[in-house]
Amino acid sequence: MKLYNLKDHSQQVSFAQAVEQGLGKNQGLFFPEQLPKFSANEIESLLKLDFVTRSAKILSAFIGDEISHEDMQRLVKNAFEFPAPVKSVEEDIGTLELYHGPTLAFKDFGGRFMAQALVQVAADKKITILTATSGDTGAAVAHAFYHLPNIRVVILYPEGKISPLQEKLFCTLGDNIHTIAIQSDFDACQSLVKQAFDDEALKSAIGLNSANSINISRLLAQICYYFEAYAQLTPKQREQLVISVPSGNFGDLTAGLLAKTMGLPVKRFIAATNANDTVPRYLDTGKWEPHATVATLSNAMDVSQPNNWPRIEEIYKRENWVLKSLGHAAVSDEVSKQSVRELAQKGYLSEPHGAIAYRVLRDQLQEGEYGLFLGTAHPAKFKEVVEEILGQSIPLPKELAERADMPLLSHYMPDDFTKLHDFLIKLDW
Repeated sequence: MKLYNLKDHSQQVSFAQAVEQGLGKNQGLFFPEQLPKFSANEIESLLKLDFVTRSAKILSAFIGDEISHEDMQRLVKNAFEFPAPVKSVEEDIGTLELYHGPTLAFKDFGGRFMAQALVQVAADKKITILTATSGDTGAAVAHAFYHLPNIRVVILYPEGKISPLQEKLFCTLGDNIHTIAIQSDFDACQSLVKQAFDDEALKSAIGLNSANSINISRLLAQICYYFEAYAQLTPKQREQLVISVPSGNFGDLTAGLLAKTMGLPVKRFIAATNANDTVPRYLDTGKWEPHATVATLSNAMDVSQPNNWPRIEEIYKRENWVLKSLGHAAVSDEVSKQSVRELAQKGYLSEPHGAIAYRVLRDQLQEGEYGLFLGTAHPAKFKEVVEEILGQSIPLPKELAERADMPLLSHYMPDDFTKLHDFLIKLDW
């Protein structure tokens, strides 16, 4: 597999190099040189396979012989140990539940595949994973790499801006997992990660890598559950399929669009955001004008400068699609609350991120279409918020219950790269 740097097309790397490096020169994202295509007959054959076997074939189509098909089957089997079921919500709307993994969020798919792939390609090299999280990434990455040999993980998150239970999931592990609460917002955390990658001496000294959705292995893994969703639909539901994606850093939507480039018959996608609406405004006005990030109930989407947007623009350019055809809308906290209540009245328990995707889908779905919205996190991960909205208690699944009373092991740090640099250099293996 060959990939090029979106900021410097002369920099080309293999899949193994892209997984190990994370980012290219000038903080450029890696993007596949070839986008594999499946014929209608090949899609039909893929849909008849089980989730793991199908996913291994999809990933091998991108990665090629860098990882043998036998190894790929093993990596995917280890990573995707849980289902991604489609549940019906209304006659013309369903939801793809992506929160049945160990950290109850969609990022378990990408995080666990990245961990497996990195161990595969890195051999015995020592690697430091540095990543920023607005909530779910941290837990998924921490659990995916927990106890893996020769790998240590450092996770930055905005202090006081993720839910207490999200924090408990990844800040109570210890061992090779190190967590730092940054006294700022998610964009500041993301900026610190980028500064670290720009420091060549630091990169070399600690074997720096990132597990954000900027890492191509995470992105490719997420393509697989769009095929899994499609496989569960009836022939009629497949005819005019519309998928609404709750969007923060835009990695999940990028994966969906890559599934479409491969031949998955999705009529259109919708990017659903909260008040951090840089992309919806850009699609409406043609002007890229990020505002200061604001805190919302859907905190995992509190991103005003989404890292993956250049990849989406590259897909539309490569496929000769019209960018303005991408559905989009921003949803306020008040409407998010109303949508959580509306779903509960229909017998479906959701949380603010999924509810935002539902709201925009319901508003934009046309007659004759079938809509899917992505359920990206278990409602219990936002227990306090959902309980306040609905006025009812939500039981904790065991994954959360067993960590709820554990002490936090986090360090606390200002938004200061010098302090982060010193922490990383002094960190013991």
